[in-house]
Amino acid sequence: MGSNWARRHAAGRALRAKVPRKSHGSWRPAAHRPDPLALVAASNAGRLPGLVPIRMGRMLASPFSFLRGSAVVMAWDLAHTPTTGIEVLMDGDAHLANFGLFGTVERDVVFDLNDFDESQPGPWEWDLKRLAVSFNVLARELGWGRRSRHSMVAACVSGYRAAVRRLEQRGALDLWYEFLYARRRRPGLRLDRVSRALLAGAGQIAARRSSDTLLARLAQRSEDGTWRFRRIPPIQFRLPKARREAVLAGLLPYVETLPRGRRYLWDRYHAVDVAEHVVGVGSVGARAYVVLLFGNGEDDPLLLQVKEAFAPAGAPYLRPLAPDLARAPGKRVISAQLALHSSPDLLLGWTEIDGHSFYVRQMRNLKGSVPLDALAPDQVLRYAHACGEVLGHAHARTGDGAQIAGYCGRSGVLDSAIAAFAEAYGAQVVDDHRRLVRAVAAGRVRATVESPETTSPPTGGTGSRRRRPTSRRSSRRGPGTRPRPGRSPGTR
Repeated sequence: MGSNWARRHAAGRALRAKVPRKSHGSWRPAAHRPDPLALVAASNAGRLPGLVPIRMGRMLASPFSFLRGSAVVMAWDLAHTPTTGIEVLMDGDAHLANFGLFGTVERDVVFDLNDFDESQPGPWEWDLKRLAVSFNVLARELGWGRRSRHSMVAACVSGYRAAVRRLEQRGALDLWYEFLYARRRRPGLRLDRVSRALLAGAGQIAARRSSDTLLARLAQRSEDGTWRFRRIPPIQFRLPKARREAVLAGLLPYVETLPRGRRYLWDRYHAVDVAEHVVGVGSVGARAYVVLLFGNGEDDPLLLQVKEAFAPAGAPYLRPLAPDLARAPGKRVISAQLALHSSPDLLLGWTEIDGHSFYVRQMRNLKGSVPLDALAPDQVLRYAHACGEVLGHAHARTGDGAQIAGYCGRSGVLDSAIAAFAEAYGAQVVDDHRRLVRAVAAGRVRATVESPETTSPPTGGTGSRRRRPTSRRSSRRGPGTRPRPGRSPGTR
């Protein structure tokens, strides 16, 4: 991959003869496609049995929630779709709710990927198609018509193509210095003025979210004056003493995975409590804990998430992982975050507790999301374009961006093809979700439906409430116009 970028671009372009770009536009379930609920049930193996009904209840909430929790289903389906053979380090679960705002070491806020639980080397098309399908399903839930759904997905793919094309000539090191800043007038990527304002507003909110603000929600002083985690069922539970001690003991090998210089930072903190803390949709049932630590006094809290990692959803269909990453899924997740995230957490590491692999990160590090269900249609299109750019940037860092750019090209051929795939597969997601609804109603699947007050709002606001039109133009049918080939409305 170290050869001249122009030659690699030409090699990518030549791949169109072998795998035409239009071939990505078709989707029809394979005749031997397994029951999607059976695949989901198999993915529940190894999870905490008492939490599995909560996972199924969260997947029951909407087709988008089902998509979030069914990475194993889409991995099987994607394994039966055409690919170019160009490999990247995939996020593996690049749906739109896994994009958000994060704090940098310099305490700025960037817009980037999140959640690397399913990461592994694989086809770039898998990530892009999962992201595209998530936008199609979102558009369905917002009440957008078919043409508008096409526009949304085309904007996303256009952003991806724009990123790999812009970055293919960049120096390798330069790619690792590029960020999408949420609060700066010049964010780093070529966003239009409205998109910059959109991210800036969300960035201002994210900048106010830290361990300090989270502490009052999750913990309280006990009668003896010490801080202890609250009991907030079904989100958060107190742990028996033996379990708390096991988690705290697991932090000792975790510290050894930190860069040696970071251990001076770690030595400033001491742990005071541990609780079980349920997060996400697809992650529910994994062993997940939150650890409260204090540094320079009680006005210096730190909240760490210690989360169990499993084998990635695509593992059965892709080349084997490196032995050390296969043995330690927590290490695999953290290694992927270090590669794909533009400004990784200072305290990323991994450990093992009672034979289970975990990764460790800050519970909240200036994190935030864009409330998609509150946006006007044109703003959602711009957001889709931005997500595509971020994914393209991640793939350019870990794969051959020049080859991908050569294959994708400058026209909207790939945009239309993947929009067609997303439309067909979005209908499949709706149908699979209906299967779950029927199975729960018939008693074949146990599902616990939580009240809105007890659940964390989903990233991006999807699956929670519908956006009300903000103007005459912002109708539920969406913008109603397709972007010109290779370009998203309102983008430069």
